[in-house]
Amino acid sequence: MKANFFAELKRRNVYKVAVAYAVASWLLIQIATQVFPFFEIPNWAVRLVVLILIAGFPVALVFSWAFEITPEGIKRESEIEGDKSVTHHTGRKIVALTIALAAIAVGLLAYQLWGPKRSATVQQSIAIETSAPIPEKSVAVLPFDNLSDDKSNAYFAEGIQDEILTRLSKIAALKVISRTSTQKYKSAPDNLRDVGKQLGVAHILEGSVQKIANAVHVNVQLIRAATDEHLWAESYNRKLDDVFGVEGEVASAIADQLNTKLSGTEQKAVTNKPTQNAAAYDAYLRALAIEHNSYNYEAYSQAEHVYAYAVQLDPNFALAWARLSIIRSFLYFNAIDPATNSAAAVKDAADHVMALAPEIGESWIAQGSYRYRVLRDFQGAVAAYQEAQKRLPNSSLVYEYLGFVQRRLGRWDEAETNYKKALELDPRDIQLLNSMGNEFYLYLRRFDDALAIIDRAIQLAPDDEVGHAGKAGLLQSAGRLEEASRELARVAPDLTDDWIIGTRLIQAIYERRFDEAIKIAERKLNSVPSGQALDSFEKLFLVELGQCQEWAGQKDEARRTLERAVHEILPTPTSVVVLDANGTAGTLAFAYAGLGEKEKALQQAQSAVKAYETDAVSKPQAETTLAQIQAEVGDRDAAIAALPHLLEVPAGITVADLKFNPLWDPLRKDPRFQKLCEEKSK
Repeated sequence: MKANFFAELKRRNVYKVAVAYAVASWLLIQIATQVFPFFEIPNWAVRLVVLILIAGFPVALVFSWAFEITPEGIKRESEIEGDKSVTHHTGRKIVALTIALAAIAVGLLAYQLWGPKRSATVQQSIAIETSAPIPEKSVAVLPFDNLSDDKSNAYFAEGIQDEILTRLSKIAALKVISRTSTQKYKSAPDNLRDVGKQLGVAHILEGSVQKIANAVHVNVQLIRAATDEHLWAESYNRKLDDVFGVEGEVASAIADQLNTKLSGTEQKAVTNKPTQNAAAYDAYLRALAIEHNSYNYEAYSQAEHVYAYAVQLDPNFALAWARLSIIRSFLYFNAIDPATNSAAAVKDAADHVMALAPEIGESWIAQGSYRYRVLRDFQGAVAAYQEAQKRLPNSSLVYEYLGFVQRRLGRWDEAETNYKKALELDPRDIQLLNSMGNEFYLYLRRFDDALAIIDRAIQLAPDDEVGHAGKAGLLQSAGRLEEASRELARVAPDLTDDWIIGTRLIQAIYERRFDEAIKIAERKLNSVPSGQALDSFEKLFLVELGQCQEWAGQKDEARRTLERAVHEILPTPTSVVVLDANGTAGTLAFAYAGLGEKEKALQQAQSAVKAYETDAVSKPQAETTLAQIQAEVGDRDAAIAALPHLLEVPAGITVADLKFNPLWDPLRKDPRFQKLCEEKSK
């Protein structure tokens, strides 16, 4: 009886239908899990597909038992005479279909296992915009519309928006998205629901500002993103010298609407008026707009001058002193106008704000920036930024700064946590994404993570040519030169941005196209106005030009170029090398080595290693420079001895650099060097 039952199952193709159904279901589930997130279809839809397929399994088996597909259509099994059954033909078709589906399924599985990897980092970062739960007490402040007849007053509308956002960010119970991400949207977008999902917030604040002579009209409205429901709106009419309190009133009202109770400290921080001087406040807002809307040294230098003017108008203006100190520390760190942005000038501004307002988070950001960028006191900087974090719990900038310093201390896991927190609060910040990809994940040689997050930045800003150059740089570090070349082809050839020039130079050098590298460097250096001092990047390009001239056989030109480089770095006998962000100390060592001044080169490189002793980012880079100079001056044993460590430690060298960089050519025929390249390539 039992044998007859199973024989009947086989005759009626039930087994084959079961197998075909299982294979098809698995394939459909895999497709759903891969495709649904791309179209922002919620996760519950995938679960629904799974449940439907499970529920359909017994139905399919019952159907295959009770019915048969014939040339005349679907008929009950009992209606078909035994000698007219076509189940054997149907069975063969089911088998063929099952094999085809299985082949597709195996191909998809192989792609998932061995195809291009979607790293955990990028999956998490994209999830911020798709499936992450959105807290009810969350808000994004979109750009305020400038209704003034004078369109040059746009800075004023931007400043009001920014100040409201900053005050909201001081409320711990709220999630507040940073300005860098909200600024990508227009003032009153039509698709608020999409905006809310992209930013991960439940509420949107829209507004407009109209400035006429000494009168200011501010209009704001709070909207629930999911339903487009207007929850609250208010208009404020003030004189210019009485506009300072509006931001605090708006922030307090929003907290009220979101049922958020403020502590006494938060209430004071939210409603505090930054200054009573209208002209100083106007200058402060102008400087903010300059700083936020341009990302280059020239703009930051201009903003520094305007902040300095603001504190000149009101010496008690704590927020302006804080911004002045922070921006000066950045310019000092990058060796821009050291006469203005000296260590003493950074300290003076940081001390001023701490004396005026030790209770505000901005004072502690200024202290942290001074300790990090000037004193190189990384432990002290972490402590200061943590104090800032207590007062600015929604500041992505503070989390990002913490990540910067923690990586210097070698605390890579903590740094990654803070980077991700910064990204949660500022999910569309291109600079943050580029920093994570081109620096943090690159230092750890996590190339898949780095490329994934850079791809996200490119997705947000597909026309950002610096982003494409950054991706090309990552591909170079991974040894994928052909792909890097294709990425660079997307970048206009006449751009002189430092990152773009640096990446083009590396590509040409790695490919041994030294004549082309010379042209790239000369074109960049010729674009510097006559009489203007070179910045640290341009000094590096000057040394790389000399190296390429040497490799191209242009000995005399190389000597003149490298002599000029030494003079640019040390213009007077009493000049000293600042430990800046772009490794000028190592640049000078390369210049000495290229000039044949062996002792000076080694001494300079060794002193850089010593100076960076406590820096987990700069020390490996300085050690790499020392090893390359040792190779160049003939100390091959010392150079090779350093390589195993440098290939393992974060921020060290990559196998691609060993393979392609001409600086390693003196070691290339050494079996020990060849063995390292082979072992690390596996």
